Amino acid sequence: MIGSALGERLLREGHEVRRLVRREAREGGEFRWDPPSGTVASGAFEGVDAVVNLGGQRLFPGRWSAMRKQQLIDSRVEPTEVLAEAVAEHGIGVLVNASAVGYYGHTHESIVDESAPRGRGFLAELCEGWEAATAAAGDARVVKIRTGLVLSAKGGLYGTLRPLFALCLGGRLGDGRQYMPWISLEDEVGAIVHVLTHDDVSGPVNLTGPAPVTNAEFTRAVGRTLHRPAPWWVPGVALKAVLGQAGEEMALFGQRAVPAALERSGYAFRHRTLDSALAAA
Repeated sequence: MIGSALGERLLREGHEVRRLVRREAREGGEFRWDPPSGTVASGAFEGVDAVVNLGGQRLFPGRWSAMRKQQLIDSRVEPTEVLAEAVAEHGIGVLVNASAVGYYGHTHESIVDESAPRGRGFLAELCEGWEAATAAAGDARVVKIRTGLVLSAKGGLYGTLRPLFALCLGGRLGDGRQYMPWISLEDEVGAIVHVLTHDDVSGPVNLTGPAPVTNAEFTRAVGRTLHRPAPWWVPGVALKAVLGQAGEEMALFGQRAVPAALERSGYAFRHRTLDSALAAA
């Protein structure tokens, strides 16, 4: 969802966009690669100014067995190492690499920016390893984008919730006090273009809206947007019983993360409030 929207915007602005695909290349601008073997089709990186890595298997739904956890790690760390090494080998100046606000663990009421330490939990450890894999990029400017919950009707969290709320099946999760660091798809893409084109931005950058809200507030806002009541409540114990650690960390953990580095660098949000972002979605 994010990569497609980013590619479309870059093309509209006159950039050349190349896509790495794991199947046979079928269209112009596609190059096949195979991260486990470390191979990339010849010419993929020639004349390239920047690499954007948004890859990684979906975290949800499903329980996190030991095998599933390893798949999630391998789908992020291994490809990142391959791309970082290619960036160094070809002298590419910029690597923008995906990460997530899950890096901070469960922050409760505390506001966190990019200076906060890694939190606890599998997602925090996953993000730490994911970000560490960029070390092979050498002298390139590396930006680690810790993305929040991207709001779009095309997919992601809101795309999943929208039909449920339309049927009046929406409701808060657990006690509803966990924070949800949202960002509109338009600002997610805008922020990635911003960090690509601003040479003074490097290191971790939170890609979240400036006003994170609790799950209870988020639930009420989605209900307002869709003109539907959201009367239901899913007990936290039920989420953990059905989905285990995945249910706890994905639904009951929250990050009150703010985009301090992004705003310091001069990025102007198109959607500064949740209601605005939901209306756009």
